[in-house]
Formats: sequence, structure tokens, C-alpha cells
Amino acid sequence: MRNLVLCFSLMAPLLGAADLAGTWHFETPGQAAPGQVGHGRQANYVFKVDGNKFTGTAFNLTSHQDVIDGAIDGNQITFQIRNEWDFSGRGPTAYKGTLNGDELTVEPAVAAPSGRGGMYPLTLKKVSNETEYKVPPAMQHKPFPPFKPVKANGLAMTPPMGWNSWNKFAGRVDDKAVREIADAMVASGMRDAGYVYINIDDTWEAPRDQSGNITTNTKFPDMKALADYVHSKGLKIGIYSSPGPLTCAQYTASYKYEEQDAKTWAAWGIDYLKYDWCSASNVYHPNEMKSAYRKMGLALLATKRPIVFSLCQYGLLDVGEWGASVGGNLWRTTGDIRDSWNSMVGIIDLQPGREKFAGPGHWNDPDMLEIGNGGMSDTEYRTHMSMWCMLAAPLLAGNDLRSMSEATKEILTNKEVIAINQDKKGVQGVRVRKEGDTEVWKKPLADGMAVALLNRGDAAAKISVKWADLGIAKKNPKVHDVWTHKDVDAPTEFTAEAPSHGVVVVTVK
Repeated sequence: MRNLVLCFSLMAPLLGAADLAGTWHFETPGQAAPGQVGHGRQANYVFKVDGNKFTGTAFNLTSHQDVIDGAIDGNQITFQIRNEWDFSGRGPTAYKGTLNGDELTVEPAVAAPSGRGGMYPLTLKKVSNETEYKVPPAMQHKPFPPFKPVKANGLAMTPPMGWNSWNKFAGRVDDKAVREIADAMVASGMRDAGYVYINIDDTWEAPRDQSGNITTNTKFPDMKALADYVHSKGLKIGIYSSPGPLTCAQYTASYKYEEQDAKTWAAWGIDYLKYDWCSASNVYHPNEMKSAYRKMGLALLATKRPIVFSLCQYGLLDVGEWGASVGGNLWRTTGDIRDSWNSMVGIIDLQPGREKFAGPGHWNDPDMLEIGNGGMSDTEYRTHMSMWCMLAAPLLAGNDLRSMSEATKEILTNKEVIAINQDKKGVQGVRVRKEGDTEVWKKPLADGMAVALLNRGDAAAKISVKWADLGIAKKNPKVHDVWTHKDVDAPTEFTAEAPSHGVVVVTVK
């Protein structure tokens, strides 16, 4: 559970207001996971009061949020928290509280579903009259030098393909699982289909040694040996960190150790870094985000080892405008994907307009694949794969490759749809028409065009498109369905029935 903090200052005497202004804290003892830095559960609030209104900042070890619309009525308070990581469109979360002397009880205004209440309600103690959050000395840093673009590393000339541990394994990932996934990548034919990266996400880290070197926890006894094993399979290996003091799961991250960590990873044989913003928001101002990522981009470049640099900051601050300039090869465009149809198509809706930022060496990343994890049907997973390929998105499988079904393997290893993704022209597809639940997408290819007919409705639907409307002037083009693997006769236009939540994808040459 992440720690929270809110900040408030007294501006006028009002019943309850004088007692509310200041810093409040809640903490329970707890046993951290091996290598984890956080202990127990914490929550901190710092309130700034003005009459019967208040504002503040809610923060924890890995993020902070603004407090808005605070109101005081006697000993009762209400407020909202604007979560910087909320990409659901739900908006701020409402809370309520009761003030009783030096104790403050806080809970969501709307009760969470059974079993999902987390640490609420909280009973906090007032710890000081401070009404402004100040970064502790250990978390302060020197100003960044004037920004200069980082030289391109020449990697990821097509969207990276591989596997990431988080969606299926989360904190359970370990050395044994990674080795077995590498074996399965080869045995399943995925390596031959183009998947090469085996990426270890969060929870591999342990505290630093006396020399400041990042170490691994007991789940990963020898990262160099693991990297050697993955390389022996004709694959590459990736790792995870954060520009902040802690990772999202509260393990040691790279704040103030960027160059040292990059050298360590290079010595281990790491080929890919996913760099997750998380706790960086507690030490950097938003306008420092570019420079914080640039610092690691320079550190990776200085190692002389080819390491793909993946920016995981959820599309904040128009990252497409500057991602490549900090050395990034790909950057997330949204919050985390979930294994559901609504999550997947919601992410698709956030991609139009970003195509101008994609190209060889630098890609928009709508997050990892959920194919095979069980939350969607095979038809929906086929849509997932198709649209990620149309979007020229990185293809990072997130399922258990050791036990996937034949249907899952067929979807992930369809070389014809993968060819659309890996096309050397490097153009991200665009939506050219939307009518109700049906959509038409196109993706220019080096030798033609890919066209996707997407049906988001609950029933099958016929979708038609004229080649001329897509800029294809030649009659009788060669049309090929990449899922049925058959040629299609479509002299001037193409019509197909797409199943509910399904897609039909053809190449036109």
C-alpha cells in the first residue's frame, strides 16, 4: 500500500479549522517483501486552511496527488484527491473525515466493494503544524543543466518484440520462471516469429551495497548468469527501474545512481530498460521530467552497450514531443492495460493523433499484450493483436508462455500480421472512419497498405470500404486476409463481416 500525505495552512479561525491545519500521519508496522524498501502501511496528510475551505497535497513513497475542493463543517471535512495516475476518466476520488482533537479519521466518501477497502478508514495523528510539504534533504537534487538532445542509439528500428513479466507474474517473477520462459519462447516458435526480449519487470531489486551498487534479491541470485542463459537461447534480456528513489512496488530505484546503475546493467549484459516514473514525482517537479529521463538516456549511451530505452511515464506531458530527444526508443501513451475488452479498446481510442511521433527508432507504446491471460475471448485477443500491429506498437507478450493454448500461440505467432507491425516503413496506422460501432483503419506499408475493419458492437456487422477512399487508385489490387491466409477478390472496394468485438485485416498491394 502506498503512503499518502496531505498539506494544509490555517488562514482564518473557524471551528475545527485551526485543528485541521498541519501535517497528519498514519502508519502500521509491516514486514516488507525481500529487497523491498517500504515497511507497513502509511498515510500522511498536510492541510492548508482558508476559512472553511482547504487545499493540500496527498503523497506517498511512489506518487503524490493534489487535494481539491476541501470543505470544513464543524468537525466534519470533505475533499477530493486528483490522482496523477488516473487514466480511467473517472476523475478525482472523494473522501470524508472526522476531526476529534489530534485525531483525524479519513475514508472514501463512497465505500469500496467488499474486500477492496484497503487500509481505510484511517485514524491519523497530528505530527506538526507544518502546512507545506518540503522535500527531505536526502531527496533533494542539484538543478539539471540546460537541456540538449541525446544522440539516437540506433536501436529498435522496428517496434521491439518480446515478453514482459508483470502482467502474469507481477512480484512472483524469479530466476527459474525467467529461464523457463526463455525456453518456452524458443520451443513455441515465438523467437522465430520475432520475439527476442525477455524483460524482467519490478521486484528484482535489493538495497545497494556499501559501494552504492544496485544488488538483486534472493529471487535472482545471479543476474549475470541469468543474462548469459537468456543470451544462449538467441534472446535478449531486459530489466526495470525508476528515476525516483523507489520503484512502483517500493524496491530500490535509480535516483542519484543513474550512471552507476547503467554500468552495472551493462556489465550484467542487459539489453533493454523499462524506466517507470512512479516515485520520481516526489523528488522532481513535472517540468524536470524530460531532464530526469535524459539523465538515464545519457547514462545508457555512455556504457557503449546497445540498450533499448523504454520510457514508462504513461503519456504525461506530451511525451511524444520529446521522448526521442531524451534517448527514448519507445514511450507509454496511457495508463496500465487490464485484461479486458473495455480497457483494450479504451487504449485504442487514445492513440489517434499520436501517429506523427512514431517511426524507426522511436515508437508509441500502448502497453503490453494481455493475449492468453484469460480475461478476453480469442476473438477479442485477435483484435488486440491486430490493432497493436496496425498501431506499430511494441509487441511484448504478457502471458505464461509455458502453458499457453494453441489458439493463443497461433495469435501471437501469426507472421502475416506481425509483418504489418514490423514493416520497415515504420508508419503508425490511423483511423479513417468511425460509424457507430464500426471503424476502418489503414496503415501504409513499404509495398502497399494494411486495412483493418473493426467491429466494437455486440453483434456481427458488415463493413465496407472503397479503395479510392483510402488513396488506392489502382483497380484490382492484390488483397490478402492475414487471419484466414487467403487472397480476396476485391477490385474496387472491400466488404467483410467482422464478428462481435472482432476485426478483419487485409494487406493491399
